[in-house]
Amino acid sequence: MSRVLLVEDEELNRVLVRAILARSEQPAVRAVQLVEAGSIGEARAALAAEPVDLVLLDVNLPDGNGLALAAELNTEPARPTVIALTASVLPHERAAAMEAGCDAFLDKPYAAADLVTILANNLS
Repeated sequence: MSRVLLVEDEELNRVLVRAILARSEQPAVRAVQLVEAGSIGEARAALAAEPVDLVLLDVNLPDGNGLALAAELNTEPARPTVIALTASVLPHERAAAMEAGCDAFLDKPYAAADLVTILANNLS
């Protein structure tokens, strides 16, 4: 079972991700152990407690820019895959996400099928 950290400050968005995972037709996605954090601080605490395989990372968080966390993770020897989830879709914003160490970028709002696909491709 894969562990996925969802770093998202909006409760409704966390509920949506939980529902998408629970209803997925992909067994590996449906079986994900989801850990949730509403801020960078909570994400750091969750990562310190137990490693994860993948991070779904909002960029605009109440205590800073999620890309700072992506850059921190990029220096870890056993770094998780990092997927940026954001409404910031301008080319320079995408470039900044990739420079920070994000492995992929998923635009908000995203279709459930797109989230399942990106998870399935990155958890195998």
